[in-house]
Amino acid sequence: MNQHPTTEFITSLIQEGEFFKLKEVLKKFEPGEVVELIEEEEEREQLIIFRLLPLQLATQVFEYLDLDIQRHFLANLAQDKVTDILNEMSPDDRTALLEFLPDELVRELIQTLSEPERRVTLELLGYPEYSVGRLMTPDYIAIRENWTVQQVLDYIRRHGGQSETLSVLYVTDSRGRLIDDIRIREFLLADPQTRVNELMDNRFVHLQTMQDQEEAIEVFRRNDRVALPVVNSDGILYGIVTIDDILDIREEEDTEDIQKLGGSEALDEPYLTISLTKMIQKRAGWLVVLFLGEMLTATAMGFFEGEIEKAVVLALFVPLIISSGGNAGSQATSLIIRAMSLGELTVGEWWKVMRRELLSGALLGGILGAVGFLRILIWQQTGFYDYGSHWFLVGCTVGLSLVGIVLWGSLSGSMLPLLLKKLGFDPATSSAPFVATLVDVTGLIIYFSVATLFLSGTLL
Repeated sequence: MNQHPTTEFITSLIQEGEFFKLKEVLKKFEPGEVVELIEEEEEREQLIIFRLLPLQLATQVFEYLDLDIQRHFLANLAQDKVTDILNEMSPDDRTALLEFLPDELVRELIQTLSEPERRVTLELLGYPEYSVGRLMTPDYIAIRENWTVQQVLDYIRRHGGQSETLSVLYVTDSRGRLIDDIRIREFLLADPQTRVNELMDNRFVHLQTMQDQEEAIEVFRRNDRVALPVVNSDGILYGIVTIDDILDIREEEDTEDIQKLGGSEALDEPYLTISLTKMIQKRAGWLVVLFLGEMLTATAMGFFEGEIEKAVVLALFVPLIISSGGNAGSQATSLIIRAMSLGELTVGEWWKVMRRELLSGALLGGILGAVGFLRILIWQQTGFYDYGSHWFLVGCTVGLSLVGIVLWGSLSGSMLPLLLKKLGFDPATSSAPFVATLVDVTGLIIYFSVATLFLSGTLL
């Protein structure tokens, strides 16, 4: 905002009561710049700035503001100002706002909308929460196949201002059924007397109103579109979904997956705004489950107490052994969940995944096993630590155990997300901490089993 007055200057105008001057200054700002300005001010100044904005600019700014600021404005602005803004907002953004407001307030706000906007909003809110119908906007340009290019361009000049995007035009029949979509560049390059049906190829990609939003993300990704039409079961064009809405959903999905991978429930709210009580509720459950899981590690250690008493040196490598398996499992889990979210693999390809992880797990385990053996060898030969007369067998035990545990961790971490997906659960639920806990317990069993094999008759 270098070309505009500083935040300090704006604040000084407010403090001095120079509201007419401030109103003229704000008219020169872009919506994104006003959003930045509002977010830097205190609540009182935020309201003053927003009240002075022209309606069109105020509406654009309102759509970009954080939900908490939107709620603050709705609670403190005059009713007629709220009504004007809600009526001017694009239907998809308005629906996204209403979804997060209390039911009583939603009912009150809907009553303030104009009849056409109220009908559209109620229709959008009637679709399931995570359906494409909740994302779509009815603001698009629909044309007929018997029109000429000139007629289309004239129609765009008259009605294009209300459209969410003009990059693609949608051809519908007399019943409103979608029969094709055509990029605007085709009309700009065609002869004005060319008919629309001469530009049609009857090949188009569309979404269904009841389709899951995650599926829509994949459709956008595969087809590289900025907007896609939405039809009902009869093929009637109901609206369009634009890439900005899809990017918002993608961000929400990625955030949810990352939070689950960290061993927590999805927060559903920004970290700094969620209440402490909700934060504890989201995190405590998984921590208790993981703690109970780690208690099995203590049980396993107790089961091998006799071996540890006979060969205390084995206990030195327990943290190294189990952490290596957990790390390998966490790696595999993260890679598989990400590959699934990008559509790079499906549950039906589990055998390919297993085959790759068998090979990579064995190789990675071999690398770590060699490092572990060399560590014992170097420490023993340099006199840094004395592992006893049977140090070579101890080194073999550690090295081979690492091969088995890393292999097991890689297989567990890769197969668990696929199993959860097959059972209808969220793959991200197989969080890295959960896999690590699972591998900790089984890793001890593998370690002491290998130790019994190598050290029986010597240390054991």
